[in-house]
Amino acid sequence: MAISPIPHWFEGSEYTHKVAACIMKYGPISRITLAQILGLSQGAVSRITSDLIYAGVIEETPMAAGHGGKLPKDFLRKSAQKSIQKENTERRGRPQTGLRIIANARTFVGMKINTTHITAVTVNALGQIVTGCHDLPLDDDSPESVVDVIRQLTMDCADEAIRAGLPSPCAVGVSLGGHITDDSVTTFAPFLHWSKPVEFSAMIRKATGLPTGIYNDIDSLVVDACMFGSGVGLNSFAVVTIGIGVGYSLTVNGEPIDNPDKSYGLVGHILVDPDGPRCISGHKGCATCLTDNSIATEYSEMIGHPATFDEFAAAARASKTQATNLVNRTCFRLGTLIATIANLAMPDKIMIAGESSFIAKLGIDNLRNGINMYRHSQAAPVDFEIAEHDWSLWSKAAAAQAIRQYVG
Repeated sequence: MAISPIPHWFEGSEYTHKVAACIMKYGPISRITLAQILGLSQGAVSRITSDLIYAGVIEETPMAAGHGGKLPKDFLRKSAQKSIQKENTERRGRPQTGLRIIANARTFVGMKINTTHITAVTVNALGQIVTGCHDLPLDDDSPESVVDVIRQLTMDCADEAIRAGLPSPCAVGVSLGGHITDDSVTTFAPFLHWSKPVEFSAMIRKATGLPTGIYNDIDSLVVDACMFGSGVGLNSFAVVTIGIGVGYSLTVNGEPIDNPDKSYGLVGHILVDPDGPRCISGHKGCATCLTDNSIATEYSEMIGHPATFDEFAAAARASKTQATNLVNRTCFRLGTLIATIANLAMPDKIMIAGESSFIAKLGIDNLRNGINMYRHSQAAPVDFEIAEHDWSLWSKAAAAQAIRQYVG
């Protein structure tokens, strides 16, 4: 097993790290509920949490009944319900004590590398953005130039954190579109035109002095959602992104499904429209038609002259007829893709994200029509959400990956 480039926050057994991770995800949480989730004795949980309190990782907080954090889906089965009812009865008349991570005990820098710029934020140990968003242009996509920009952004974030009275960042998480091995080496980054292995983590650590993890950007979004967002507690959660490319990632019990081929944009070649345009690989009507370039090309053909994606977006927001027609067609295709993922992977929820996710909101009815067309009439409705696009949230997601490894 490869050694993570991000060190652990504290020493301890496997269960010490599991307890801390569980408190981070579900806190504030009582010791009894924590023991039930992890299958540990209350004595073991008490010993572990005492060590974590002493180490400055967690703290106790008053917790009114019913005001804790989220819990795992289907956790409140009859046996657990009886235990929780017993706990509430025994504690009636006095406040319960919950456990939570000390949010500002540590800070982390998260960065998202795009084709033209890098965005960075500082987050605390609960994945909350605690400083402003920093953004610098990327004029040269060579690894050395990218590292120089990352070094400057790290300094800017650290300076702002210290001025705010927060601890200096202890680690950096960097996300990009591409294939990464061991959270350290970038082997393929098409948007940066990297096709050979780059020892990216080591280069950044040398430049910043901070341990650095390198992560796929779509995986980072899904991890962030399962640690701190709408995926907390779900058995499975998926993310689909549309924009300059089409991306997909799936988690089971909060852990991303791992496969050596997952970062090569395979979802982009799933059929979504037999009459759709061909991609550069010659596939007719595959999900690549959801990308910005394909949409711009299709829109140009509709209006009879060249148009950029931004021009299409402006026309779509202004409800211009031809642009609206393409929005509806695109959303039906996206719905087809969502239905395919729902039918095969069966996630509890799907998040639609990416810089072009606004299209899904413009044609929401056609998105639902596309989903329903390829779902059994008696199947449960597909639970999905459309995320607001903000590069700072992608940067935060990269930090969440570092936090996940830091807690262990």
